[in-house]
Amino acid sequence: MEQSQQSGASRVVAQLARDASIELNVQDLKDLDASRSFLSPGKRMYVSHLPKQRWEETLKACAKVSAAGFDPIPHIPVRLIENETTLDRILDGAVRSGVQEILLIAGDYARALGPYSQVSDVLRAGKLKQHGLSRVSFAGHPEGHPTIGLGEIRRAQLEKAALAASLETTFVTQFFFEASPFLQWAADMRAQGIKHARLIAGLAGPAPISSLLKFAKRCGVGPSMRALVGRPGAFGKLLGQAGPETLMHDLGSAYENDASTFDGLHFFCFGGYLSTCEWLKKMARTGRA
Repeated sequence: MEQSQQSGASRVVAQLARDASIELNVQDLKDLDASRSFLSPGKRMYVSHLPKQRWEETLKACAKVSAAGFDPIPHIPVRLIENETTLDRILDGAVRSGVQEILLIAGDYARALGPYSQVSDVLRAGKLKQHGLSRVSFAGHPEGHPTIGLGEIRRAQLEKAALAASLETTFVTQFFFEASPFLQWAADMRAQGIKHARLIAGLAGPAPISSLLKFAKRCGVGPSMRALVGRPGAFGKLLGQAGPETLMHDLGSAYENDASTFDGLHFFCFGGYLSTCEWLKKMARTGRA
């Protein structure tokens, strides 16, 4: 289908797919070169920091992502940073590896190894601009978090946005299975005065249902997952045969009605990096897989 023949909704979905960011972990590096045939140069690529992964491994992955022509954005779990020297070393190494932006998260660890227990602690240290970084991403939680109260999450979001006011800021959400929680969260963020930040909807790329349920429970996906568990027959319909097409079209419709609602999509791959890249290329061509 040529783009001129697409419906308005499909054109919007195709554009969202073209502009979407994607997640990569160190195990996916073997498929990095192959993914260049599916992804456009300069694609924003978030590089995860897995448990027990060394900082050097994350930075090496970022260097490879940059060399492949993509825009690496490493996850930095601040509770794993032992001291100020380590923070400086990480940020310096990131910039040397071609990084222009980092994703700051607290990390799901019971206690901090050093002085940074919250993302705000790193922001207050003023280290990002010292190392030449002008862009930062944070995690967004439309449906809450498994171990942190919703009130605390919402307070922290406002605090991070305020502390990062001089930076180009992005909130990338946890994944979800229905559009309404995300759209409400985005509307609330805008109503609370968060105007300058990009709000990005995190979606699960094509993956086995068992994997999606496992990660959803671990990550604290809320009402949208409970609705799916209660109506298992609807799960396949919601995600479509190859991925979250129906959800993308719901979000695309909202975006077409008001482009200020949110700013784009991000895809979690759950072990299927290359297949997600191939699927994204199909979606970017026609708005349908």
